Amino acid sequence: MDWSRRLAAIAQSGLAFDPGVYDRQRYEELVALAAEMATWPDGDMASVAAAFTRDLGYATPKLVCRGAVFDRERILMVRETIDGLWTIPGGWIDVGEGPTAAVEREVWEETGYQVTADKLAMVADKRRYPHPPVPHHSYILFFLCTLRGGSPRPSVETSEVGWFAEDDLPSLSTNRVVTTQVHRMFRHHRDPGRPTDVD
Repeated sequence: MDWSRRLAAIAQSGLAFDPGVYDRQRYEELVALAAEMATWPDGDMASVAAAFTRDLGYATPKLVCRGAVFDRERILMVRETIDGLWTIPGGWIDVGEGPTAAVEREVWEETGYQVTADKLAMVADKRRYPHPPVPHHSYILFFLCTLRGGSPRPSVETSEVGWFAEDDLPSLSTNRVVTTQVHRMFRHHRDPGRPTDVD
């Protein structure tokens, strides 16, 4: 999956620089080859190819934000409707949206709680953690957030909102967050002066 992502990124960047007809054809063939690699031996090549070709411009990692909100020694989590598993609230950062605005919006939409993003606690390269493979390379920006108000309210994307102690975490949606990342948020919560983790 990593090789196919890198191959698709090279092709995407090549297409971004207005290549001639011959080079355009070759880059498009590379995208198709990357999709075939990503789905071998029995995946859905059409959907992976579509994911690779939706992006335009120079290929860069995508950005996800997650908001770590605490009530004393419990962290706020949501149950995803798509897989029935739990995660720190968050999602994609929209084009034209600042990262703190994005995480505050995501927490509100997914939980019903209003928060303020206070600190960038961690920048995580998803490839360095045991997330399942996906077509795109992305970074997760984890923010420590202060609870300002609101009440628990599930959304279209979330079926349940809950607070969990570090030693009693629910089953995690590992496409979104893994245990070591949640533990790091508890460390930042207990030591607000801790430097931002970047890996």
